[in-house]
Amino acid sequence: MNYKFFLLLIIGSTITSCSLFNKKSGDGNSSTTGWKYNDTEWGGFEKLEYEGQATAPNLVLIQGGTFAMGQTDEDVTFEWNNISRRVTVSSFYMDETEVSNIAWKEYVYYLNRVYESFPEVAQDAMPDEKVWYDELSYNDPMVETYYRHPAYDEYPVVGISWEQTQEYCKWRTNAVNEAILVNRGILNPTPDQKDDNSFDTEAYLAGQYEPNVRKNLPDLQTGGERAVRYEDGILLPTFRLPTEAEWEYAALALVGNHDNDKDALISQRRYYPWDGNSARYQKRTSEQGRMLANFKRGRGDYMGTAGNLNDNASTTAPVTAFLPNDFGLYNMAGNVSEWVQDVYRPLTSTTLSDAENHDLNPFRGNVYKEVMKDEYGEYLEKDSLGRLRYRNVTDEELEEEGRQNYRTGDARDYKDGDDEFVDYEYGQFTLISDSSRVIKGGSWADRLYWLAPSARRFYDQNKSSRTIGFRTAMTRVGGPTGNEDTGGNTFKDKKRKKRKYK
Repeated sequence: MNYKFFLLLIIGSTITSCSLFNKKSGDGNSSTTGWKYNDTEWGGFEKLEYEGQATAPNLVLIQGGTFAMGQTDEDVTFEWNNISRRVTVSSFYMDETEVSNIAWKEYVYYLNRVYESFPEVAQDAMPDEKVWYDELSYNDPMVETYYRHPAYDEYPVVGISWEQTQEYCKWRTNAVNEAILVNRGILNPTPDQKDDNSFDTEAYLAGQYEPNVRKNLPDLQTGGERAVRYEDGILLPTFRLPTEAEWEYAALALVGNHDNDKDALISQRRYYPWDGNSARYQKRTSEQGRMLANFKRGRGDYMGTAGNLNDNASTTAPVTAFLPNDFGLYNMAGNVSEWVQDVYRPLTSTTLSDAENHDLNPFRGNVYKEVMKDEYGEYLEKDSLGRLRYRNVTDEELEEEGRQNYRTGDARDYKDGDDEFVDYEYGQFTLISDSSRVIKGGSWADRLYWLAPSARRFYDQNKSSRTIGFRTAMTRVGGPTGNEDTGGNTFKDKKRKKRKYK
């Protein structure tokens, strides 16, 4: 009797234990320990039902993939600076338009309003309006009107250096994230914030910003409330310039040629952000013959003849002029050339002996930085503009750490062939330096050749031009195809569910 009793007791205990721990993490229990998620009585460890990355204003999701990056047309300049090679670009977000004058005005207005004690901050952000001057052309009225007059509000901002775009990206990151917190009812709007107590995403996350709190998030560990953390997935990644590979991939927009039965996105090529080798719309519709970009068609021909203007713009055109490409991006050819993040080198990564290790998100220009901390690992006090302090990573400390994945803190000239092929002597033999940044896309003043996404030139990061603007990008976190895949749409999931990607 005792034996049978103990046998039943063991079986019952086994069944009970199975019922207790046969729970998936999605049911509110840990699949590792069985402890309850999001429960103060069980320690308050949080597992979020992640909503997916929000799409910030003016951004478009660019689904990544593999493509042939590089020269597609004849190299008429004989520079051989963009040898074709196959690379993969991860999914990211990109502005559907170039940054406009009105957007830059909002940025400068913010700087003037917030940094009262540092008027030089707003002054340094002003576009160089004198870029319109020309000794043998009468463009003088554009100096006073192009940036300031409301007639040009929706035109691309020009006269902006690469370095100025970096500051704009920091501001936009903070402005968008602050708006998210306000719209979620976490913070109150604070238009009266000044100087070092202005909203900065990193300072807020580090607890060095004093917000005007409306209602914080519940703290499941203490039963009280807490500020938003990065782990909550509420705040967005930083805005930045697109890399050269991202920009070229987005401009080509080969998604429009996708054939489900073939490897079309890799094998098919385009000369421009549209099909064909002409800059006019070819299909037999009401749009047939319409110009697809704003560029210089020939000597002295910037917009055609009166009564029959072919692109309706002698200089720049509005940021939404012309038809968008298959990703929904406007003016990825013509209008203004655009800054990208990369440092320029005439030789591409195909010249490297280990080029295969750099065919995922290729990029030149990494300068690694770390937030400055004290001896106890605490952040140093933020600076006078309310930002955390950074320092450059040195080669010596990387060597001490025994790093294998990267061994230099400044990789702008990493393996660029200086020792083997050429010694860069800026101003004597070349204009290329570590301050040379890639520009892409061609402008209103360029011939059709420069409108090819593969075409590349460079400009000094400290200088600006009336033909150069920019647009921003943002890294995509999570599934590559959008928020429908936030829960994890792997190849195994796809096979089991017989689910097709859109």
